[in-house]
Amino acid sequence: MDLVLSLLSLSFGLFQIDRLLMCWWAFTGLTHIILEGYFAFSPQFYTEKTACYLAEVWKEYSKGDSRYAGRDAGIVTVEGITAVLEGPASLLTVYAIAKKTSYRYILQIAISLGHLYGTAVYFITSYLEGDNFAASTYYYYAYYVFANSFWVWIPTLIVIRSWKKICAAFQTESKDEKSKTC
Repeated sequence: MDLVLSLLSLSFGLFQIDRLLMCWWAFTGLTHIILEGYFAFSPQFYTEKTACYLAEVWKEYSKGDSRYAGRDAGIVTVEGITAVLEGPASLLTVYAIAKKTSYRYILQIAISLGHLYGTAVYFITSYLEGDNFAASTYYYYAYYVFANSFWVWIPTLIVIRSWKKICAAFQTESKDEKSKTC
């Protein structure tokens, strides 16, 4: 988080939305790498009695989706890919926004589409398997629906914003080319 704060302090001239996006990308990147990485690469997290806080987080989350406790192959695969690819790419996005790199919008679209794809696989496989993985209605809506909803609506908004920014850049370039030929 110190890296994010230092990048935020160095990123004069960025719009408020860019600073919020940097926080989102830092949060989601660290969540993917640390939390989901622990799940994907610690196969015995549920059976071991451990003082590891991350194991306890996953034991609790499993009340909303028992596929985690059962180490469902689809879930482990999606979480592993997310931890290894989307986590580091999300942190790269923090840097890309702070430095206003030319690839920042493409990167945001790519990672956001990865989030949407992973979330779609997560919800669709649950639906196809009967959607009966929660310990209670409370856990279903609090953990399964609410907690995961952020990885639907935030990436969707990011894709829309990034798409508009890229299109605007191409329109500006197209106008510049027309003015040069006249």
